[in-house]
Amino acid sequence: MNKKIKFLLFPLILVVVNIISILFFFRKDLTEEKRYSISEASKNIVSGLEEPIEVQVLLDGDELPGGFERLKQAVNETLGEFKTYGGANVSYSFFDPNSLTNPEEKNALIDTLYNKGVQPTNVFDTDGGRKTETMVFPFALVSYQGKEQTVLLLQGNQALSAEEKLNQSYENLEYSFASAFRKLTLTERKKIGLLTEFTTLEPINFAGLINSLQEYYDLYFVDAATSESFLGLDALILPKPDLRIDDSTKYKIDQYVMSGGKTLFFIDGLKVDSIGLQGTYAQPYESNLQDMFFKYGIRLNYDMIKDGASATMVPLVVGNMGDKPNIQPIPYRFFPLINNFGQSLITKNLDLVESKFTSSIDTVLSSGIAKTPLLKTTPYTKILNAPALVTYNDARSNTDQQEYNNGEKTIAYLLEGEFSSLYENRILPSDPRSEAFKAKSVATKMIVCADGDLIVNSLDRRTGEPLPLGYDKVSQHTFGNKDFLMNAIDYLVDENGVINARGKEVKLRPLDAIKTRDNRTQIQLVNLVIPSVLIILFGLIRGFFWRRKYAH
Repeated sequence: MNKKIKFLLFPLILVVVNIISILFFFRKDLTEEKRYSISEASKNIVSGLEEPIEVQVLLDGDELPGGFERLKQAVNETLGEFKTYGGANVSYSFFDPNSLTNPEEKNALIDTLYNKGVQPTNVFDTDGGRKTETMVFPFALVSYQGKEQTVLLLQGNQALSAEEKLNQSYENLEYSFASAFRKLTLTERKKIGLLTEFTTLEPINFAGLINSLQEYYDLYFVDAATSESFLGLDALILPKPDLRIDDSTKYKIDQYVMSGGKTLFFIDGLKVDSIGLQGTYAQPYESNLQDMFFKYGIRLNYDMIKDGASATMVPLVVGNMGDKPNIQPIPYRFFPLINNFGQSLITKNLDLVESKFTSSIDTVLSSGIAKTPLLKTTPYTKILNAPALVTYNDARSNTDQQEYNNGEKTIAYLLEGEFSSLYENRILPSDPRSEAFKAKSVATKMIVCADGDLIVNSLDRRTGEPLPLGYDKVSQHTFGNKDFLMNAIDYLVDENGVINARGKEVKLRPLDAIKTRDNRTQIQLVNLVIPSVLIILFGLIRGFFWRRKYAH
């Protein structure tokens, strides 16, 4: 080929490639788990932005511990993907609050961040044989149209190792940012109904639930007696009822489901009154919904679960210390701490969930209904049938493996499909309700949880103010109850599919510790010597042919 043609061909190819890349945009993620890709829902959110959205990442600095440095890199990659599809409407920057050298300015900034919900994490490490402490801010601030949203970057199950928790944080990044973007850009909010007239608890006991829902949705307190139906609501929640649901409300719930309504039931199998010194007997709670649940494909049992391997701590008097009682935190098996989750986007990477006096749920035959377990106990579970004796003295004894042998029990199910009405073949033509009656539902979803306390927040005894949903006063840790609730609502009503971003998986590929220890020298040779030898050989061979080509 003529040298001039060769000279002109290369730049011509570059020009053609650039023209094609401008006209046809595409990206290819070659990683196995598609770690550098974002979901279609996330793309739609950022590509549809009307005004610029700004993200300030506080996770920065030259002395970030190794795991947080990788998390920072993952944040940068994720936001880079958002910017690719959002263009000039997405901008982000990194800022380290520790970079401020003026103590007064730094303290003022930290106070401002604290009021926004940003709480730094102190990370202890060893550097050169000396212990070091680094203040890390694993948060990002998202701003849009004068509104601001705080994003927690460090999320995961507290029971896992630091490496696994960081890996879960990588997986949650897209969903965390997409949720914040969606919240700030919402123009039409879904309508959530709260059916509270069948519980004797006060609204302050559901403050965490109410405040969490009002951030994203329009919340309505539904009066079942005066409401002709529940149609018009995008989801209906029945929170910890302890009064019997009347037949009229039951029919309205059934027909709401038949019309495609999404429902969440947080309902106890047994009713526990205050526990005295000698204990109390938990009696069956007659909700009047058992036959309806059975028709839909599950059975909420009249029993109580005791988990011998995972339970919340309660303070109990274990003896005396001098003239004062010795109070120690002891696992209370009537309060299962759920760390066993089903395969669902709702529970993926979820932190421990706190439950109290929960019952078990079994499935029954129902055609066309897919049943997914969400929350499960450990294999070391004991079932107490009603009437069940509940006493605090139970915490003083150790778990007997032979006694706690009922295996895993499911306390929450996701049901999806086309449901059959409980009132099928019961509504006569002469009944005024027959004209609008539906015997079969369209495809819909519901969640049934056999623990009403899952969405009840505690109160501060001194001030009477509500504590965060899932907050445990003994461990001072906030469990994943709120995340479970919000994930469940998102899964049921989110038509855009942002919840699908929770399906991202970043696999850990750790080295075999034993092999790396026993074959340390060979591994070093393979990784250091062989590449160097190959480069030298390549240079020698290339030099040989070069000299041979231009020798004459």
